Amino acid sequence: MTAIFSDLEKFQNINPQQVEVYLIAQGWQQQQKIGDKASIWTLDDFEILLPLKPEIIDFKRRMLEVVETLALQEKRSQIEILGDLITNAPNTTIQGVVTHIATPKADNLSGEVTLLGVVIDKLRPIHTELADRDYILALKAYQERLPVYCTGDLIKENGAFVLKNPHRLRLDVQVA
Repeated sequence: MTAIFSDLEKFQNINPQQVEVYLIAQGWQQQQKIGDKASIWTLDDFEILLPLKPEIIDFKRRMLEVVETLALQEKRSQIEILGDLITNAPNTTIQGVVTHIATPKADNLSGEVTLLGVVIDKLRPIHTELADRDYILALKAYQERLPVYCTGDLIKENGAFVLKNPHRLRLDVQVA
C-alpha cells in the first residue's frame, strides 16, 4: 500500500502511549521492548515497530509505518487510523461552522462554543471556550450561519476534540 500522506509533520503529534493503549485494545501483543526507544508488537501475521520517543530522528517515518500497518490489518483507511491515534495538534487552524453556543457566563462575556470542523479529513465536533470579541464573533457566525477560522491547540480528551488557547477567530469572508 502506498502512503497517502505527503506531510509527515502530523505524525510527530502521535503519543506513543496512546498507540500502546490502542494496540492492546485491538488485541496486539507486545513481543519485545528495545530499551526505552521502541517496542515490537504482533497480531496474526503483522508486526509493528513502535517508536517510544518523539526525539528519535525517524520518529515521524516510523509512526507513518505504524499507521500503514494498522490500516492494512484493520482494512480501514490510513486517515481513519490517524484520526483514532492523534491526540494533539498544536497551533492548528480549524475551519468550521458554529453549531452550539452556551449561555454566556454571568461575570463576563465568555462561554463554551462547539464548532463542526474538519480534523484529519473528517467532520468532527470541536469544543472550545471563547471570550469577549471572539465570543461575539462566534454569536454572529452562529446566527448568520457563516463559516469561521480559529487557531489554537487541538487536543483529544476522552474521545472528543477540544481547541485550547483559541485565538484569531475570524469569519470566512470569502463565503460571506
